[in-house]
Amino acid sequence: MSFNKIILVGNLGRDPELRYTPDGTPVCSFSLATNERRRDRTTGENNDVTTWFRVTLWRRQAEVASQYLSRGKPVYIEGRLRVEEYTDRDGKTRHLLEVTATDMQFIGAARADEGGGAPAARGAAAVPHNAGPAPEPTDLTDDDVPF
Repeated sequence: MSFNKIILVGNLGRDPELRYTPDGTPVCSFSLATNERRRDRTTGENNDVTTWFRVTLWRRQAEVASQYLSRGKPVYIEGRLRVEEYTDRDGKTRHLLEVTATDMQFIGAARADEGGGAPAARGAAAVPHNAGPAPEPTDLTDDDVPF
């Protein structure tokens, strides 16, 4: 038996693209960037390293992603990883990290000026937009925070 699972937390590199297969099944794809900070051994400087993934979602998750996600938004993705090899215009062999998502969750608080924000999604389960007004902030001190 074998196992292929990847978990990514990153930001969208471009707006999702929603398409439909000839039989009407929704499919959504977008690029996702993950960042990692590494220390250069020779100079001692910290460098940010970005890894790009091509993410594909199917069916209801595809529709939800295209409706609520946009370039720069953070998202949590679980899925299966595949490496595609292709030749670019210059004849160089390139590799593409392709993820077929099995689960998606939105990350971050929704802002009121973005039309009500995005629902939390586990398996693309939507939460109604009319959840009511946000509770009034209370006077918290550093002693009230549990960490």
